[in-house]
Amino acid sequence: MALFKNLFKDNEDDLSGTSEDEFYNLNEGDALKEADKIGNKMILLEPRAYSESQQIADHLKNRNSVVVNLKRVTSDQAKRIIDFLSGCIYAIGGTMQKIGVGIYLCTPNNVNVQGKISDEVEKNKTEEEEEW
Repeated sequence: MALFKNLFKDNEDDLSGTSEDEFYNLNEGDALKEADKIGNKMILLEPRAYSESQQIADHLKNRNSVVVNLKRVTSDQAKRIIDFLSGCIYAIGGTMQKIGVGIYLCTPNNVNVQGKISDEVEKNKTEEEEEW
């Protein structure tokens, strides 16, 4: 029992000894090392087959953001990939946002996305409605 307490005592001491300011005052090299540990990367992917959707889900599970460009797959494969990723994102509490034609931003719950990119079709439609 004493061994168990000693194992966790060391971890608690490590966490309580660091201040919040230390995390913001890292140099670039140390910041990149920390980002690798906690998963703060932006991954850009262009899948060529549905089978690559699991790789995208793995990046999301590792708490990395992923921009997915679906222009290299057929429309049927693109629909299947989006369906699969929608389920994955729902499971991890993340978000998916369309940022262009066939381009999606998938983020885990540790990333907050602000703003929205409007589609050209939506812009033209609202301009036409305003003219009437």
